[in-house]
Amino acid sequence: MTTRAEAHWNGYQSPGFFDEMLVGGGARTACEGVIRYLAGLGDDLLERQRAAELAIKAMGITFAVYSDADNTDRSWPFDVIPRVISTQEWNAISAGLVQRLTALNMFIDDLYGPARVVADGVLPREVLASSKNFRPQCVGVKPRGGVWAHICGSDLVRDRDGTVYVLEDNLRVPSGVSYMMENRLITKRVFADLFRDLDIHPVDSYPHRLRELLATLSPRDGDWPTIAVLTPGAFNSAYFEHVFLARQMGAHLAEGGDLVVEADDCVYLRTVSGPVRVDVIYRRIDDLWLDPEAFRPDSLVGVPGLMRAWRAGNVAIANAPGAGVADDKVIYAFVPELIRYYLGEEPKIANVPTYLCHDDLARGHVLANLDELVVKPANESGGMGVFVGSFASKAEKEAMRLRIEADPRNHIAQPILALSTVPTLCDGRVVPRHVDLRPFILSGERSYVTQGGLTRVALTEGSLVVNSSQGGGSKDTWVLDPTVSGIRPDHTEAR
Repeated sequence: MTTRAEAHWNGYQSPGFFDEMLVGGGARTACEGVIRYLAGLGDDLLERQRAAELAIKAMGITFAVYSDADNTDRSWPFDVIPRVISTQEWNAISAGLVQRLTALNMFIDDLYGPARVVADGVLPREVLASSKNFRPQCVGVKPRGGVWAHICGSDLVRDRDGTVYVLEDNLRVPSGVSYMMENRLITKRVFADLFRDLDIHPVDSYPHRLRELLATLSPRDGDWPTIAVLTPGAFNSAYFEHVFLARQMGAHLAEGGDLVVEADDCVYLRTVSGPVRVDVIYRRIDDLWLDPEAFRPDSLVGVPGLMRAWRAGNVAIANAPGAGVADDKVIYAFVPELIRYYLGEEPKIANVPTYLCHDDLARGHVLANLDELVVKPANESGGMGVFVGSFASKAEKEAMRLRIEADPRNHIAQPILALSTVPTLCDGRVVPRHVDLRPFILSGERSYVTQGGLTRVALTEGSLVVNSSQGGGSKDTWVLDPTVSGIRPDHTEAR
């Protein structure tokens, strides 16, 4: 039997949506102890929120938004009420994510090799031919273990019936893992007693796991590898994360000008003691800016000759150049079939039904039903260019119609999902807000999925936009086993 939330939570309702923590006026099974504790805090919950915000400022946890005129760093938006998922459900989600990334890596390796998936008609030839992220410079390269996308952040959503879907795969330069870890540090500060009483699975091993993975990619077996995090610099919106991960891994933080490719086709880091050979680069720069010799000649943040060194097998790059071919939202629609083709298995996590606008029949349906659909550009990130028909004005719908007709290959459409909600503190009240979840998957000799991920929350009432760059916030995500943990009675008293 679930435990009913106490008095000041009684008005909480999320009609028409699946709420992650409450159902029928009571707590879901995995959330009972957490809800009982939070409800018992009374007004002290607001003090915990203020303490969290002060900690964020003291710790210097920031992000930047490119659209800001002065590119000023902002404090990371954080809500103190966690999102809770049971261990049992998370194990099933993790298995589905590993399955998905296994197939995607096989797909990328195939595309830059024999391209059987195209020859066999599983992926239409015209889809590959029009892909903006397919890199001819990568054809014939064989990364160690056939893995191209070593790090992935997959966005998960839950619909009103409780079904979990993969909304998209982020395989180029996935971000957000540092914020997942910082969210955990903050909640440990403000809810230390809960972490003592509950079996909340940790996330702090991620940098160690990432370094282990990167070390296995080194072309020099037997040596302690030199690892560099390649950043475009302090003005990048994710620079905080670049610094964070470099420090946590004990890796070098390097900008393009800090690295040089010598005549031996090896990459060296410039140091005050002389050049040091670099074995592995964790790149946080998009393909086209990586190497002005191979891609955009006007790149000032890349490393001339880097692709030459990588193709020669003298340096490993994660994620590998060209991995973004599977980040295309048009390719997303084919992932269930790719899982069947490469693994001979049924997908363990569903895709959202997707309409490909380059198909005449699908495009006709999309144009006739813009009110009921989300339309996305195929290769943007950070929520840029996303159109939500139910919130769009007549002028916005007409503008979207024209964009689709002008470039149908670059647009996909999906039904507007009733994203699940989570209790969230807004203006001193506990209210439902829509969320998604980005867990992180490491692929290599052994796969690893974080125990939880970055929960992003739409702080504006009714909004489905969770991106921090567009007004969203975040929460800590707790994966716990409700059968082996519980709140001590003395911690359910109001404080």
